[in-house]
Parts: sequence; structure tokens; C-alpha cells
Amino acid sequence: MRDDSDLADQYDLVIVGGGMVGASLACALLPVASELKLRVAVVEAEQMPAPGEPVFQPSYDARSTALAYGVRAPFERMGIWQQLAQHLTPIEHIHVSDRGRFGVTRLDAQRENVSALGYVVENHWLGQVLLSRLAQQGAPWIDFIAPAQVEDLDNRADGSQVRISTAEGERTLNAGLVVIADGGRSSLREKLGIGYSQSSYEQHALVANVSLDRSHAGVAYERFTDSGPIALLPGEDLDGQARCGLVWTLPEDDVDEVLALDDAAFLRKLQERFGYRAGRFVRVGERFHYPLKLVLAEEQVRAGLVVLGNAAHALHPIAGQGFNLAFRGVVALADMIIERRREGLPLGDLHALQAFETARHSDQFRTIQFSDRTMKLFTSSQPGVGLLRDAGLVALELCPLGKTLLARAAMGLDQPAPKLH
Repeated sequence: MRDDSDLADQYDLVIVGGGMVGASLACALLPVASELKLRVAVVEAEQMPAPGEPVFQPSYDARSTALAYGVRAPFERMGIWQQLAQHLTPIEHIHVSDRGRFGVTRLDAQRENVSALGYVVENHWLGQVLLSRLAQQGAPWIDFIAPAQVEDLDNRADGSQVRISTAEGERTLNAGLVVIADGGRSSLREKLGIGYSQSSYEQHALVANVSLDRSHAGVAYERFTDSGPIALLPGEDLDGQARCGLVWTLPEDDVDEVLALDDAAFLRKLQERFGYRAGRFVRVGERFHYPLKLVLAEEQVRAGLVVLGNAAHALHPIAGQGFNLAFRGVVALADMIIERRREGLPLGDLHALQAFETARHSDQFRTIQFSDRTMKLFTSSQPGVGLLRDAGLVALELCPLGKTLLARAAMGLDQPAPKLH
């Protein structure tokens, strides 16, 4: 039986997960929350940072994310772009090549009449900017409840209940809509019995920062090799050295061997695999790795419930589109919430959520298929496939319209413009 007596725990929206996806959704709604009298709770397992301006603390080993150019407009509408841009590295050129073969294509921001094809941001800086925005301007409409764990969820079209545990004890949050954004290993998704399909690539992504003996000149590299792609993202200089984010895709059988190498041996092996297009690698930081899988939730909406971000889909990092795809979902959901709130319609209505899911399907399908097929095409050892893919890269290099279409897709400019008002 529902207990609606505690008005302090009445919300229009509860977001489970205060990471980059969940916090982005809260920030997207913040500018209109007062006007629409929209109450939002963000439930996060980690402690909320102390109020105040975000402080950038450079770390050589910080993990980074590639942001598509298209994220700029919604971040500007959220009011955080100016601050975020203090520690962004623009991607001015993208260089795609097939190691040991003739295939190559290049994308250029100036040619596409944009200031950058995308941006590289350290994850902790993006998180700090988002959470600081909520801490400074969220009250009284955005409640950040942390640290807290979701113990149970009863989702319904006419209102959902979320039972959480905090240091002060248990609370029950009532909301018209609940969004699950607690990441690819979502425990809540499993508690609700939401199944998912999973396909292993039998590869691991090795992630680290590396330094070059010269400037990276704003170039992002995607270098395909016979054992997997290597991506190199331009980052902020640190200690007078050019720093780049490395994502090296390795077969499962090779991961332990590469991880066991000392720094000098690791840099030699990386140099041998990548080549000298970007210069000479002179330093490497802490190395992380994780298995690569294509994961798709079998349900992304139920009555009163939306599954968002990596909890809904996790894809190969080959095209750098994981967060960008999730962020487009964030913006689309925020637009739907704002529109229905203005019209006085329930946020958890199943038909409305199914329409949202249908509208997102084409973008998800196209992005996931592009990443999946590109990875399989460029790692295939079948006779003739190498010649075919190199011919395709050369044809693309010689076709300005083709490069523009690819660039617009990579920048996220082939999607409807966000409203967020």
C-alpha cells in the first residue's frame, strides 16, 4: 500500500545513478525545473562532492572521453559549456588508417566549417562540472541523495516507489518516473528482471595516457591493425609534454602479456604496432583494461521506468560513440519530460515512453551497427576483405560529400536539434 504522507519524499522524477549520464539528465532539466515546478531526486552510491567551484586537479593517469561536436549545443543550454571548455581539448583533425596497407582517410574541422570535430574531456572534470552545477543551483528542485543504495523499486504508470538506504536509515521516494542510469553493471536492472543480450568480441580495451615527443596538433588517430584498432585522442599537455589518451584493442590471449611489460617495453611494442605517424612515444601512465562486449537491454522502457546509458547499451569503443549515444538519449528524454510536464501529462505513461523508445531506436541501431560492423570489417583476415576496406577508405578520402556525411554523423549533427526549454 502506498504511503503518500511524507511530502518531502514526493518527486516527479527519480534518477538512479549520479554519474555522467544521470547528472547530465538532471542538469538538462535544471534550467526549467523552477518554471515547471519539477522536483527531481538523484540517488548515487558515491558521496556528493563538497559545494563550491569545481577545482581541476590534473592527473597524468586521468581517464578521458571523446565528446562529439553535437554535445556543445545542449551543454550550452544547460549553462555549463563555458566552464567545461576550460579543460577541453579540441579534435581538429581525425586520421583513419589501416596499418601496413594503403587505406587512409582524413577529416578536418576547418573543411567542415566547425571549430572542432569533437572534444576530449577528462571524466573527473566533466563529472565535477555537472555535480557542482547541481550543488550550487539545484536547490530546491534537485535533491542529490548520496551515498545511498536502491533496495527496491516498484514501478507503475500512475506512480513509482523507490526504497533506498542511507546512513540515516531507509527512505521511500515516490515519483512519476524513474530513470535507471547506474552503468553497464546495473544491479537494479538485474533486480527488476530486465534481461539483456551479450556478445563478446573476445577482446580487451587497454586504456592509458601516453606522451609524445612532439605536439599532437589536435589530431585524433584511429589506426587499424591485424590484432585490433588503436585509438589515440589528443589531451591537455601536462608537465610540458603532449599527452594523449590511448585505447588499444587487444585479443584476450595477449592482454596479460602486454600488461606485464615494463614501461620501456610497453612503449616499444606500442610504437611497433602504431607506427610513427603521431611521433615517438616517450611516456606511459597507469594502464587499465576491460573486456569488450556488445550489451543490449531487452527492455529500455516499462510503465514508469526508463533504462538509460550503459545500463541500456554498451558498445565497442572503436568509434568513440558510447557516451555520445547515451547523451543523445539523455537530451531526447529531457525534451520529452519537459513537453509532457508543460501539457500536464503523466511522465510515466507507457505509451509515451514507448514512443520515446521508438524515436531513439534508429539512432541506437545505426550507431551500434556502425561500431560493430566497422570493428569486424577491420579485424577480418578473410582473403580480399583487406583490399575492399582499403579501397573504401581511399574512395572516402577522394569524395568530399562522403567525408562530410561521415563527419556530420561522427559529430552527432545528423540528429534532431535539442530543445531543452
